Amino acid sequence: MSDFDLHATISRLFVYPIKSCAGVEVKETLLIETGLEFDRAWMVVDEQGEFMSQRELPRMALIQPQLKQFEMVLRAPGMLALHIALDAVEKPCKVRVWDDECPAYDMGDTAAQWFTDFLMHERPAGMKAVKLRLVRFDPEHKRLSNTTWTKGLEARNQFSDGYPILMISEASLQDLNARLSAKGQSPVTMERFRPNIVLSGFDAHDEDRIEQLHVASLETGHAKQSEIILGLVKPCPRCPIPNIDPQTAISSPEVGLMLQTYRQDKRVDGAITFGMNAMVLSQTEAQFELQLAVGQNVRAQLQF
Repeated sequence: MSDFDLHATISRLFVYPIKSCAGVEVKETLLIETGLEFDRAWMVVDEQGEFMSQRELPRMALIQPQLKQFEMVLRAPGMLALHIALDAVEKPCKVRVWDDECPAYDMGDTAAQWFTDFLMHERPAGMKAVKLRLVRFDPEHKRLSNTTWTKGLEARNQFSDGYPILMISEASLQDLNARLSAKGQSPVTMERFRPNIVLSGFDAHDEDRIEQLHVASLETGHAKQSEIILGLVKPCPRCPIPNIDPQTAISSPEVGLMLQTYRQDKRVDGAITFGMNAMVLSQTEAQFELQLAVGQNVRAQLQF
């Protein structure tokens, strides 16, 4: 008899190279200590080094990264493409993301002007013009998740809000869309919720009731990597970003209002949650790289 009563499949994978800009959907990706490779490796900051997000600048949703072998190409409406070498770093700097001050590398004046031109051109009413910079996380820095939630284990992050991985099931989105449709509202896409891993096969919000997710072993060349174990450590509290249409950068309140009717979570003092933050619990043999791929099977045990 199996020790697992839930079985699902990885149906989609997303990497968000620049914090709060559009994601890149991939078929497979490396899983490194800080989450998916290149996830939140870059960030937009103001002149004081404070991070900027769609909360202040919804048009960040319209910036579309493309990851190539040696470079990241950024496109946005009305802008020429910006090319950023994946191994490029310029001068060291200090930046802040939430309460964490982090060492980073400024990506130079060309990138700074590109982001300033696009995001300040149609900035929100009442917001004064500021000069923006693009920075890259210093990989030598150890930025950790809250160890209260990780039970004392170290979970390293780059510029994510606080945890290496965000996971959501397709059924959770389908349940939300059924509720929206019943109120005459249009369905929304998974892109609003910015997950890294999307699962098919669970019932709605099964992810809320799982402590560990076992990802099946994967053939990698001539080697077979070990099973990956992910710990689901904290429900993801939601800010207004899911109200922003990623195709238009226009915000309207119906998603947040609907979530308020049924997604208050006592584990986070009644905050509205959708999805689960996760970390890697197991590491495979050091000589093999961990990989995630669409179609991988996953197993879990419900916890009550």
